Amino acid sequence: MTLVDGASGLAIAAAGVHDIVDEHEDAAATTDVLRAVLGCTALATGRDGDDITELIVCRTGGFHLLYLVDGDFDGRLFVHVVFDGDSGNLGMARYQLRGALAELTGTER
Repeated sequence: MTLVDGASGLAIAAAGVHDIVDEHEDAAATTDVLRAVLGCTALATGRDGDDITELIVCRTGGFHLLYLVDGDFDGRLFVHVVFDGDSGNLGMARYQLRGALAELTGTER
């Protein structure tokens, strides 16, 4: 899991195993993906208050979860979680991540 500054594309903090790719390279690349999604009018335009909160990328062997963090920060922060599809649970990962971020930011789920 990596906490990323969406303004600069830099990894702020990381936890867990990062064997496949360097977390700093990963942070920069996922920032580009997130910017592309947020810049796409067809995806980003919704009803009032209907903002994009997370992006799920499905691979044949697992998932990438990009979760935008709400809060009073200078820039936009997001969390990038990668997990194996055989041993991971997408629903539980989303639930636990929302809970942890709510505690971190002092907001309700």
